[in-house]
Amino acid sequence: MKNVSTVLVANRGEIALRIIRGIHDYGSRSVAVYADQDRDASFVDAADLAFSLDGSTAAQTYLNADKILGIAQRSGADAIHPGYGFLAEDPAFAEQVSNAGLTWIGPSGAAIARLGDKVQARRTALSVGVQPVPGTEDPLSSRTEVENFISQFGFPIVIKRADGGGGRGITVIREESDLNDFFSGRSEDSLGAFFVEKFIERARHIETQCGRDSHGNFAVYSTRDCTVQRRHQKLIEEAPAPFLDKQTQEVLSSASRQLFEGVDYVGLGTCEFLLDTDGSLYFLEVNPRLQVEHTVTEEVSGVDLVGQQLLIASGRKLTPPPAIRGHSIEFRITSEDPAQDFAPSLGALSSITWPTGPGIRIDTGVEAGDEIAPDFDSMVAKLIVTGENRDHALKRATRALSEISIQGIATPLPAYQAILETDDFRTLSVWTRWLEEHFLTQFLETYSGEPASSGTAPPSNELTHFIIEIDGQRHDLAVPANLFAGTNVSTTPRPPQPLRSGRAASKAISEAGDEDTVTSPLQAIVVRLCVEAGQEVEADQLVVVLESMKMEKHLYAPRAGIVEEILVSAGENVTPNQALLRLAERNDQ
Repeated sequence: MKNVSTVLVANRGEIALRIIRGIHDYGSRSVAVYADQDRDASFVDAADLAFSLDGSTAAQTYLNADKILGIAQRSGADAIHPGYGFLAEDPAFAEQVSNAGLTWIGPSGAAIARLGDKVQARRTALSVGVQPVPGTEDPLSSRTEVENFISQFGFPIVIKRADGGGGRGITVIREESDLNDFFSGRSEDSLGAFFVEKFIERARHIETQCGRDSHGNFAVYSTRDCTVQRRHQKLIEEAPAPFLDKQTQEVLSSASRQLFEGVDYVGLGTCEFLLDTDGSLYFLEVNPRLQVEHTVTEEVSGVDLVGQQLLIASGRKLTPPPAIRGHSIEFRITSEDPAQDFAPSLGALSSITWPTGPGIRIDTGVEAGDEIAPDFDSMVAKLIVTGENRDHALKRATRALSEISIQGIATPLPAYQAILETDDFRTLSVWTRWLEEHFLTQFLETYSGEPASSGTAPPSNELTHFIIEIDGQRHDLAVPANLFAGTNVSTTPRPPQPLRSGRAASKAISEAGDEDTVTSPLQAIVVRLCVEAGQEVEADQLVVVLESMKMEKHLYAPRAGIVEEILVSAGENVTPNQALLRLAERNDQ
């Protein structure tokens, strides 16, 4: 048996807190690591030990394998749980952990390499007799390959990053202009990260939550439906997946077993499929980690999935999961404004009220006063509602959503309330792009958005709090607020309690500040510059791609002209209203 008595959680936010609680329930000790802006986060306080990663960016902190391994050894941890995102699907990190003599709580690096990379996963699926969505079997090398694929299968297609996840790196191509946008500013050398699939219209997104131990025992804990999405990122998830006939369930279970056994997968993971309108099932991908939506499976199976991960990692045998009871629905509460095309909404959470009562679960890592910043993802909380059956769960969800109050930022809660009222959702007559193609247009006709309340928190002029870390133990030092008046102190104090007041939700900002300037509508990172200085552009031509909170934002030229000056570089952080490039008149204008 492997030792998992002290587990380092290489993650942050609500999932880190969820895992820490699972570790404690298992009877083990927990170690948290944290970025500068997370020093006061709930997951840090919940851990037995907590160590600073001494940085603020993802690269400096939760993606820094060497720092995390160093802290694991210094803290006495004997296992590492990666959570989801960050290093969770990095086969090299999994191998580093194992080579350091630590227990990796997840599948082996070899299994991740074969399933975490989407091109490799397609090959693996075909090798074990599981049918993927029609697509290319090798990474792209030229635009000609894409055009040849379109000649064979027609529009629409989808171009995906092989290493993408969480809805990132996915571009739907419906016509020639979309293809031009995709290739704008890309070199052929960069195409090796992408592959092509036929885009399945009006498909449902179905998945299986699976587990397999080192003794070869395999289990499907539940199916899930994750069809309601925006920009290929899931918003609402259900377990079990409704309206599946017995034959479809058997195909899902059999295909999932074949995938796990085909790579000797040991651990928990999720097999994802598309269900076409004619009943055809296509393999999509395997997520070799704990999923955001694992909660709904826990609610209907009664199984602690984090506990199952620890059990498998220790070398013990799985027991058959209990029969499914009831129906559970999860709503991802993100800091995004549905009235502004789900643009990030930044600010301070001035107050939060969660629903209570039977069948209500809240997974969150934030508290009133916490700041929602663009550094990481947009997750604020997850509302999980469980009822005796789907109809009961929907009624309970309607009540629970009405009881939530989050002040200081915009969230999708009004959209969720409206979704529950639609016949499409109640009968599950939805598809993966239903939100963008159908629902949002009707929703926005009646909803223009509400400014986030900016409640006023009373200031404190009595004490200032400092968090001092000594050998992983955190101590709260309270001193008179004016003690350091006139003194240059290099430490960073914890803000006086109560914390900050709220701030209004971010508003839509024109992509062009004027006809000559393209500006950033939000705080973001420049992912790609699609033009060069001196280049002629047409009106509505793609010029810059930004990313904020895992979402891409495309900016287009406000008019025809010549790119006079580019003011930013790829990889640069930009702020709202910051000028990105300037246009000049063309000679023929």
